[in-house]
Amino acid sequence: MRANTNLFWILFVFMLLATAAYTVWSLIYFEGQIEWVGTLGIGLAAILSAFLAFYLGRVHKSQGGELPEDRLDSNIDDGDPELGFYSPWSWWPIILAGGGALLMLGLAVGFWICFIAGALTLVAIVGWVFEYYRGYFAR
Repeated sequence: MRANTNLFWILFVFMLLATAAYTVWSLIYFEGQIEWVGTLGIGLAAILSAFLAFYLGRVHKSQGGELPEDRLDSNIDDGDPELGFYSPWSWWPIILAGGGALLMLGLAVGFWICFIAGALTLVAIVGWVFEYYRGYFAR
C-alpha cells in the first residue's frame, strides 16, 4: 500500500510537469493561444492522481500495520488469505450472468425484455444464495 501511495504521488508530479510542458507547447505552436482540452485533461489526471495518493495514504495509516506486499521479509503465503467459499458445481452464477446480459440487451433493444431479465436475475440471486438450504448439500 505504501508503494502504491508513493507511485501515485510520483504520477501526480509527472502529470503536473506534463501539464506545464503541454501548455508551453500549445502556446508556442498556436502562437499565443492555449489548447484547453489537452491542458485541462492532463491537469485533471494530475488531480485524480493526487486524490488517489491521498486516499491510499489515509487507508495505509488506518490499517494499523504493514501489508505483506510492503514487507521485504514476507513470503507468498502471507498475502494469500481465504477469500470465501464458492461452489465449484453451481450453475447459478452462469444463470445470473445470462440474466444481467439479457437486462443490458433489454435496455438496448426493447424495454419489455428487461421485465423477463429482471425476473430471471431475481431467481438466479435467490437460487445462488439459498443453494445450500435444499437438496443434497443442505445444512
